[in-house]
Amino acid sequence: MMVGALGAVACGGAGGAVQVEVLEDEVAQVVPVGGGQARTVPRTTLPPGVREGDVVRDGHLDAELGARLAREVAEWRARLAVPVPDGLDLGSGASGSLTANKEQ
Repeated sequence: MMVGALGAVACGGAGGAVQVEVLEDEVAQVVPVGGGQARTVPRTTLPPGVREGDVVRDGHLDAELGARLAREVAEWRARLAVPVPDGLDLGSGASGSLTANKEQ
């Protein structure tokens, strides 16, 4: 029954693979690779040593697919990054009101 629960979740995308999103003591939240609705499954249905972010396919860790997904996410985040102009110090925070001139 427990293995069947993971099998039912692992439909679609990347040959039935799921990515582990959240691990708790007794349950885990998994999402089908390629998109789909997250499901909660008994943690015992996952392979021993599984961690959050790992990809599971056919009851085994798929390290290659997991690494590929991590690279794709990193590349996507890099494309969304906004470059900081030279001379702009974001670490110092704003000093005073940004509308001080308008308030006077």
